[in-house]
Amino acid sequence: MSDNLERNTIGGRLKRYTSVSGTMAGLAAKVAGERWFGIKIEREEHAQALMMALGSLKGPLMKVGQILSTIPEALPPEYARAFQELQADAPPMGWPFVRRRMKAELGPDWESKFESFEKEAAAAASLGQVHIAHDHDGNKLACKLQYPDMQSAIQADLNQLKIIFGIYERYDKAIKTGHIHDELAARLFEELDYELESRHCKLYEYMLKDEKGVHVPEVIDTLSTDRLLTTTWMDGKKILTYKDAPIEQRNEIAMNMFRAWYVPLYYYGVIHGDPHLGNYTIRDDLSINLLDFGCVRVFPAKFVGGVIDLYHALMENDTPRAVHAYETWGFNGLNKEQIETLNIWARFLYDPVMDNNVRVLGHADGAVYGRDKAQEVHKKLKEVGGVTVPREFVFMDRAALGLGSVFIHLNAEINWYKLFNELIQDFDVNELEKRQAQTLQKFALEKDL
Repeated sequence: MSDNLERNTIGGRLKRYTSVSGTMAGLAAKVAGERWFGIKIEREEHAQALMMALGSLKGPLMKVGQILSTIPEALPPEYARAFQELQADAPPMGWPFVRRRMKAELGPDWESKFESFEKEAAAAASLGQVHIAHDHDGNKLACKLQYPDMQSAIQADLNQLKIIFGIYERYDKAIKTGHIHDELAARLFEELDYELESRHCKLYEYMLKDEKGVHVPEVIDTLSTDRLLTTTWMDGKKILTYKDAPIEQRNEIAMNMFRAWYVPLYYYGVIHGDPHLGNYTIRDDLSINLLDFGCVRVFPAKFVGGVIDLYHALMENDTPRAVHAYETWGFNGLNKEQIETLNIWARFLYDPVMDNNVRVLGHADGAVYGRDKAQEVHKKLKEVGGVTVPREFVFMDRAALGLGSVFIHLNAEINWYKLFNELIQDFDVNELEKRQAQTLQKFALEKDL
């Protein structure tokens, strides 16, 4: 059996999965050994090897790697940089697998439901792969088919993550990771439910219906199940195609991205938790296609109110209001030093929207965006007793840092202050709560508490 065929069998994937799992466990041991016993490892070489192993398999382990790269000092900088490079393309399953899976989802006559169905996958990501098809009316479709036994794979990965977090906390008490693990578990298992994702997709189509610069695919219910999601196909280019485009084009793309993420948050309390480069494309008119709604987080209205309260607190140096915001989010019993330390991180995140000038968002200088500031905050948190990070922060921070990285790639020059204040000027937490309840009920979705 050739290497390619071996890669594309379930047995082959499980064999590689076991190998990569051992590599992740080895990472924990190497990092611990270096920090506890001074054992030196060739970080760059090992980090690149690990990234390649994760990249060849994808699956939930890839997402774990990406998440770990955003947690301050969870990994040495070399590993954080390598994990940030993980992309959305993976070796796909072969046609025999696809045919069996499609038969299981749509029945033995599944091929008759399409005018055409491409045997080769157009893309393969962490939990499934996408095939281009056409319906009998000639419409181009995207069929996302889930890999087998992902439930077991995610559970195995979460068990490993718990071990890695356990090692992390034994030598570092600055950040308690229990809530981080719980939030990752909830969101990863949600991503397996394509019926839920279809409702998220319809929710986003509704929330962004007035945004001319953002497009959401239409779900084809008759060709979808809880393990197969079929939507309209949307043509577009990768965002890095525009990295050297004229500044006017880059600015327009950045503004469309900003509204795609933050109109749902401030108007409905909903955020797309995965601003990964593979989850959106750019149309010729510079509007964006928003893709993949497996990782969606719904926040209570008061949490969103806390985001805005903290903004005003920082603008006005109002410490009691800042404390109220942190308490609203679930930080309890904070002392003066902890509050001041959290404010350092908050000022970093809010800095672009506190400056009423046209400017670039910031600089990363080849490193992970925000990592240097995160390390500074992390060091101070160690000194003042540490904090327990509320669950909501995992994907709120991930979205903010992920979008920040996109804006830095584009080198967009925008008055972020004006853009943000126009968005929140009529914000009312009670109105948000009513609008959110009505909208979630419309799409049979429940609020995360």
